[in-house]
Amino acid sequence: MDLILRNGTVIDGTGAPRREADVGVADGQVVAVGDVAAADGAEEVDLGGLVLAPGFVDIHTHYDAQILWDPDLTPSCWHGVTSVVVGNCGFGIAPTRPEHRETIARTLENVEGMAFDALVEGIDWTFETFPEYLAAIDGMAKRLNVGVLAGHTPTRLYVLGEEASDREATEAEVAEMAAIIKGALEAGAVGFSTSGAPTHSGAYGKPVPSRLAAYAEIQALAATMGEVGRGVMQATVGANLFMDQFAEISKATGRPVSWTALLSGMWGEGGAASIVDATAARGGDVWPQVACRPLVMQVTMADPFPMATMDCFQEVLAVPHDRRADVYRDPAWRERLHADRSIWGDRLTKATIQETNTHHALVNGPTVAELAAERGVDAFDLMIDLALEDDLATRYRIVLANDDEDELATLLQDERTVLGLSDAGAHASQLCDANFSTHLLSVWVRERGVLSLEQAVWRLSGQAAEVFRLEGRGRIVEGGAADLVVFDPDTVASEPLERVWDLPAGADRLIAHSRGIEHVWVNGTAIRRDGEDLDARPGVLLRGAP
Repeated sequence: MDLILRNGTVIDGTGAPRREADVGVADGQVVAVGDVAAADGAEEVDLGGLVLAPGFVDIHTHYDAQILWDPDLTPSCWHGVTSVVVGNCGFGIAPTRPEHRETIARTLENVEGMAFDALVEGIDWTFETFPEYLAAIDGMAKRLNVGVLAGHTPTRLYVLGEEASDREATEAEVAEMAAIIKGALEAGAVGFSTSGAPTHSGAYGKPVPSRLAAYAEIQALAATMGEVGRGVMQATVGANLFMDQFAEISKATGRPVSWTALLSGMWGEGGAASIVDATAARGGDVWPQVACRPLVMQVTMADPFPMATMDCFQEVLAVPHDRRADVYRDPAWRERLHADRSIWGDRLTKATIQETNTHHALVNGPTVAELAAERGVDAFDLMIDLALEDDLATRYRIVLANDDEDELATLLQDERTVLGLSDAGAHASQLCDANFSTHLLSVWVRERGVLSLEQAVWRLSGQAAEVFRLEGRGRIVEGGAADLVVFDPDTVASEPLERVWDLPAGADRLIAHSRGIEHVWVNGTAIRRDGEDLDARPGVLLRGAP
């Protein structure tokens, strides 16, 4: 054996009760669990009773571009995550023709909050097709295992060109897209992703291409999973893409469907639980994704993505950054804002100033709604006017959803949901939920007792790997991959968020370090020992499985 881990409390990712056991590793695989005899030449690590669990799996990231300049995939690698899935919500950077590179970057800028300059500087376009992109990821040294979904939006842009955001596809174009998705699955994609979300406005304020797809087009692309016998569909819900459609696609293809996102506080009293029931009643292998952290964004009026549910902010996203202040000053636009604002409900009662160059006395002070009431002005007007006084640099902390703790506890306990929506790599200057694993273990297990350690580890590893068909991952079993994390259940947690400027072109992002994550192995190679990261990149490309 190459490695023997002794005296650990093994929680194996199946949901089974914890047990005291040793684990033996050889050639990147777990080869023994239980009473492991010493072997000549083996490295031994005494875990001192700490929890030994399968490496955590993040099924919902947007690291498609970041991995090209950050093969360590920070901050996920600091939180016990050993495998990630990229290409969610129909997005990605392949296939992409050279003439569409700016459009793809502008799409990711608007809809996923990625800095355009960072994308331009950081992406080395050594690929055009999806198999070429997959080969690039396969060939690079990377810290974590990476599975890639084939995204609807770049595929549609590749086939329809700049008309992809303007019209439905012809029968011939649908057939061409289906061939691309099928080729992606055959090359190793773990599935197909799409989005119908009305908030997903991409390059130049236009709808992302997938939103223009007729349901028949989505069916045709998803059908390729049934043809090749592997893959999972991930989708963001839209007006004509919800429970009925997901059930139909799953039953027709024989493949899982995971949809984004079932958040607390968005569906009325008892609404989220009823949606889980309704999803299950329709049949098929369909999994609503839930998040374990409140959806909180630090937003500037320069990049008002969270407000994109309102038509007037779609207008803002449609113009370049240097013209957005002019839109905010337009009285006619303000009138449209006042007529449209009801869709935002009471969110400004939960919005505070987080960062500013000019309004320091207001930082972490009263909510925007409270300030507006004190001054006798409209809350939205005040938020925008304060931002204009600060050249749109003022950053507001806004609680968007998932903050009904009682309802969220119910969703986390319901085994018909799957844990997702970290959005790691996206909205990097606005949020950081890549720390979802340590948050779950500290808040929902240790502090609130909503989940047992066994339930939480299953959520973070075995269940996620099973839903996304990540073969050999997510469990500590003989013959499984030696993706392993050791943590202290009494101290594991996420450190506070901090803003750093380490992206290409000096762009900023939010990160969070962890505590209590003591050791991590990926494919049997240590990437973290005694709480310190090691210079090792043993990750592999994860390919779709039946």
